[in-house]
Order: sequence, then C-alpha cells, then structure tokens
Amino acid sequence: MSTTERYYAAACQLDMPNPTTRDGISGRVDRMTSMIDFAVRGYEPFHDVKLVVFPEFAHAAPIYETVDKLLDRLAVPIPNEHTDRYHAKAKELGIYIQTGSFLESDDRWPGHVFNTTCLIGPDGVLFKYRKTHPWIPWEVHTSPHDLAGYDEPMYPVADTPIGKIGVAICYDWLFPEAIRQLACNGAELLIRVSAYMDPWGTAEPMDWWTTINRARAIENMAYVVACNQGSSLSNYAPFSWPGGSMIVDYDGRILSQANPGPGEQITVGPIDLAALRHERERRRGHHMLSHLRTESYESYKQSVFPPATANERITVERNDALIRQNKQTAATVIEDIASDVDYSKGMNNG
Repeated sequence: MSTTERYYAAACQLDMPNPTTRDGISGRVDRMTSMIDFAVRGYEPFHDVKLVVFPEFAHAAPIYETVDKLLDRLAVPIPNEHTDRYHAKAKELGIYIQTGSFLESDDRWPGHVFNTTCLIGPDGVLFKYRKTHPWIPWEVHTSPHDLAGYDEPMYPVADTPIGKIGVAICYDWLFPEAIRQLACNGAELLIRVSAYMDPWGTAEPMDWWTTINRARAIENMAYVVACNQGSSLSNYAPFSWPGGSMIVDYDGRILSQANPGPGEQITVGPIDLAALRHERERRRGHHMLSHLRTESYESYKQSVFPPATANERITVERNDALIRQNKQTAATVIEDIASDVDYSKGMNNG
C-alpha cells in the first residue's frame, strides 16, 4: 500500500434546511458532492486535498422525539444509495470522505436508531462508526454500549494510504476515554463529526469547541480534523450552530479554522504524517500514550451508566430517569474510592 504522508484535509460545514423525511436526503447529498469537488478541484493548484469531512446531522437531524418516528421518517440502512454516491466520488478523485452522520436503521437491531458516520475511500466503505455517547436526554439514539451481544468494533480505526484514521461524533469528544481508545487502537488522525451548538461553540467565554479539539490532539499526539455544523437557527431550530471547523496538529496548534458563525464554509489544513510519526518515535517527554498508568484508574473498574436491558425502549423520559439515577451512582463510586484512601497520614510521614 503506497502512502501519502503529506496532504491537506478539508472540513466542509453546512447550512441547509433540515429534511423532515428521508426523501430530502438526496438533495443534501447533491450539495455535499458538489462541495467535495470545490474542495478537491478548487484547491488543486495549491494543495492536494485527500480527506474531506462533513458534520454531524449532515443528512438529517433527529427532529422527532421518538424512535418510532425517526425510524418511520428519517432513518436509512447503511450502505445505501447515498454511500454509493460518496464511493463513486471517492473513486473518481482518489480521496477519502468522512460522511456527515446518518440516522441509521439496522435489521439486526429492530426498534433502534443509530447516529452513524462512514469513512469511505476509493474501495468503498472502510468502516461505520455509531455514536457511543448520545447527547442525552434529547437524543434517543442507541449506543452500541446499550446492546447485549453487540459484536462490531465500537472504536474502529482504518489503516489507509493517508494514515490510520478514527472518528467519533460530537458529544463523544467530551469523554476523553472514547478518544483515547481510538488512539490506543492506532489512530494517527482523529476526526470529529459534530453539531456543536451555541453557547458551547466557538465564542468566549465558553469556547468548548476549541478547548476540547486542542486538548484531545495534545493528549493523544494526533491530528484532529473537526467539522462542525454551521446551520442557522432558522434551518435547525431550536439551536444555532456556530461552525468554526478546524484542523489541529498533534501539539494542539490550530492550523486552519473557518470563521465562527453560521454559514456554509470550507476550510483546509495540512496533515504531515511524516512529522507526526517522527515525533511519536522521537519523544520521551509528553508522550502520554506511553505514560498511561492504567492499573491506577480505579473509577474505570466500576459501571456508572449501565447498558440498557434487553428490548428496552429509549425515550427522553428514560434518559432523564437514568441520568438522575446515575448521578447518585457516580457519587457512590467516588465515595467508595475515597474511602479506600487513608488521608490521615501526610505525604512526608505516611
């Protein structure tokens, strides 16, 4: 497999009305395939764009509050006619496409809807990633964590000619454990497919978007390509999404960023795998992946948010109840761990 170690990635943020039925998805794919052409052909005199990334809910947002309505009106199986079109475009241009997320149905898991993105290359779909941490209570999607007998990789990483690529969706990135698992699975480039709304987006005093993207790059010594929705309130009520898509290097430097604020934009930035691989090989200090003291992390030996029971229906009310329950569970875990530590002895006389 020949390797392209230096190339550019493009993050393509969107601002289109959200479809109310799956019939509206095709028109959105029309627009996204044209944006792929803009990114690859438009920048060709300047850069080799080999990776194109779209945001969460690029195909449809969960505008209905029940699983049944989402399955009836917006969910689609994967692969589908739309992923076939991305495959054709990836093959035509010799690139890799991280699709925006679909609301996915799967006959193996009837009664469930997943928030799913696919990495697609010239040879087809390399993997699909299903969001592990739905944005509860509002999202009624199923996490693979909820399903007994789930036998697909929860954090897949694809070994491609443009690097080892992993992805996670939006709220997943608020859990450093999820992104660390991608890095431990070999990811050199971490993609964030996101719909991160105000006030947690790109503006002070919060600016969670930038903070988290840079932190995960530093923690895992990996590139981050983060693509955010740029949809206005009129298109995606009840939220407005401020864009700010960015490419971040393995030291947390922002290499490029779309202007904050709603609107359709493309931002491109460099990926230098040779530099990343050299630094991972060279460094001894600040090489967090090799400094992990996994046995010392007592909290991970106990469950906080348990998997769903068999055939349990996911609803907003169910999510709210579990959150209330798990707040107490988390507090109990902290108390149990603290009770095992004797703080009566000082560090110098213990």
